[in-house]
Amino acid sequence: MAKIDAPEFWQRGPVPEIPALLQPVAHALLQAREEVKSIMGGFPDVLLWEKPAGMASCAFHLQHLSGVIDRLFTYARHESLSEQQFEDLAAEKIERGPDLTVDILVKRFEVQIDKALDQLRLTDESSLTDFRPVGRAGLPSNVLGLLFHSAEHTMRHVGQLLVTATFVQHKN
Repeated sequence: MAKIDAPEFWQRGPVPEIPALLQPVAHALLQAREEVKSIMGGFPDVLLWEKPAGMASCAFHLQHLSGVIDRLFTYARHESLSEQQFEDLAAEKIERGPDLTVDILVKRFEVQIDKALDQLRLTDESSLTDFRPVGRAGLPSNVLGLLFHSAEHTMRHVGQLLVTATFVQHKN
């Protein structure tokens, strides 16, 4: 795990082309990407599925990080989830073999962050309070709520990933 010497992203100034009201979302997602790369740098694939005290594995957190951003940004676009997104959601909870590696999961997360930033660049600030139904139940939210929740939920799981990765590496 490499130490990050740069200031946090929110202290590095505006992210180019991101609307002003969405800068905190972009900063959090970029911070998450940087921290995940640091946490998982040199992490052994053999420990990906370890579940200390029955808690979620690093593999779960990495898959969930990508998945939650994908799903919440889909709802923010006022789209329904695809069958593939439902399959990916179900797969987050299933332990799988060597087809998933640290490198694959971190790269998948980085790609999802890039897609999210592209969507933020295209988001019209005047749409931020537009109603967006969430899930099959159509729970009430809006564009800003979904985008903000994606950022805070992502950071929550980055914290959990840090604790889990640190623990499983030091217990072995």
